[in-house]
Amino acid sequence: MVAEQLNIYDDFAEFIAGLSPEKILSYHAPDKIQKRVEYLVSRKKEGVIALAELQELEKYFMFEHIVRLAKARALKLLAQSSSS
Repeated sequence: MVAEQLNIYDDFAEFIAGLSPEKILSYHAPDKIQKRVEYLVSRKKEGVIALAELQELEKYFMFEHIVRLAKARALKLLAQSSSS
C-alpha cells in the first residue's frame, strides 16, 4: 500500500515539475514554516511532542518529500531540454 501512495506522489511531483521547472527549483518554504518544523523536530527529539504535533510534522515531511521529487524531475527536464 505504501508503494502505491509513493507512486501517486511521484506522478504529482512529475506534473508540477513540468509546469515550470525553474519555479519549482526556486521554491523554498517560508521562514515561518521552517521555524515551525524546526520547533516540532526539537520537541520530537526531546520526546515531548504531542500526537497532534507529530501528525503535523508528518504532513510537513510528506510535503517536503513531494517537493524534493518535483525538484529532481525539474532538474531532469531542464537537462533534457538543454541537450536537445
